[in-house]
Amino acid sequence: MLRLVQGRTLAQREARLAYLLIIPTFAIVAGLVIFPAFFNVWISLHRVGLDNLNDVFHAPFVGLENYLRAARDYAFPDALRTSIVYSFSATILTVLLGLGAALLLNRSFRGRGLVRAVFLIPYIAPLISVAYVWKWLLDPTVRGVVNWSLIKLGLMDEPVAWLGKQGLALVVVILFEGWRYFPFAMLMILARLQAIEAALYEAAAVDGANRWHQFWYITLPELRFVVGTIFLLRLMWTFNKFDDVFLLTGGGFGTGVLPILTYEFSFRLFDFGQGAATAMFLVIILVVFMLIYIRKVLQW
Repeated sequence: MLRLVQGRTLAQREARLAYLLIIPTFAIVAGLVIFPAFFNVWISLHRVGLDNLNDVFHAPFVGLENYLRAARDYAFPDALRTSIVYSFSATILTVLLGLGAALLLNRSFRGRGLVRAVFLIPYIAPLISVAYVWKWLLDPTVRGVVNWSLIKLGLMDEPVAWLGKQGLALVVVILFEGWRYFPFAMLMILARLQAIEAALYEAAAVDGANRWHQFWYITLPELRFVVGTIFLLRLMWTFNKFDDVFLLTGGGFGTGVLPILTYEFSFRLFDFGQGAATAMFLVIILVVFMLIYIRKVLQW
């Protein structure tokens, strides 16, 4: 009986210690994630501008007016379409590049460790550095590396403004996104590839399956949930992307996605209520995408 009481006491002490260890992390998450999220909802329902920013908690309640003004803004439909095209295209490109790189690095060859390290550079390099390297490479004058190379090869007669043309700028931003974040997909897929039993491929080879059949009927089914999870995560993160697009084009030339529009409303027009409402549209759209993908593709 004494041992039971002591056991319960020890368990209670361990539980209290666990809660004490969790409190600092919870406080950080609450201060940096939970409170800003709820505060954004609150701002989206009030008229908040520079005139009352010093007394924001007494801002007038306007209900859904900010949402209606954001949805009726002439820039909103274009930003929504651009966000959808940009997010899905960049996510698909990221997953395909990651899958190809993982299949390559899953094989044994000389210098594989070095190749893996090189492939990680786009993901671990500082964003502002790689963004400005891309801007230098794509300089619209003949001094740009890409323009100079293509002109020297006779493929172009004059330099092209890669980041200054409607449509072309969006393609470049999508390529940048896929190039920068494919190492994330590569690492996740490679880890799953190395966990697939070699006996499955050996049995398939004995039955006469070639490499394509092995990939289609063994590798892809084994990667289904990993690829699905990567796609969902990258889609959500890309849909919220602001810094990549802003550093490359500033949101101009057909690259004005919803996060850029949120920035424009909040910090250029100083209409924080409308900016918060636009951010809430982002949340709603992401939740819808997530539910559809989980239900239809992952079948959870």
